Amino acid sequence: MPRALWNEQVIAETETFESVDGNVYFPPGAVQADKLEPSDHTSFCPWKGMVSYYDVVVDGKRNKNAAWYYPEPKEKAMNIKDHVAFWKGVDVEK
Repeated sequence: MPRALWNEQVIAETETFESVDGNVYFPPGAVQADKLEPSDHTSFCPWKGMVSYYDVVVDGKRNKNAAWYYPEPKEKAMNIKDHVAFWKGVDVEK
């Protein structure tokens, strides 16, 4: 079962997920929302669309823009709408 950990805390865990470009995308209900804070940072993926980010915050430590999601993905990526993926030191176990 995939799970995401940072600062020795589980941030997300699920049996149901999407895998795209080698990344695990956790459904919104599998993510501990109290450990995510919205970021103003955005970027763009040519085939998935505009990317929004969260800071991961655990025990007062902040990992800026360590989680991302697609609030309005392009048609080909609708399966990951609002799903959350992690990077920047967040350990994702598959």
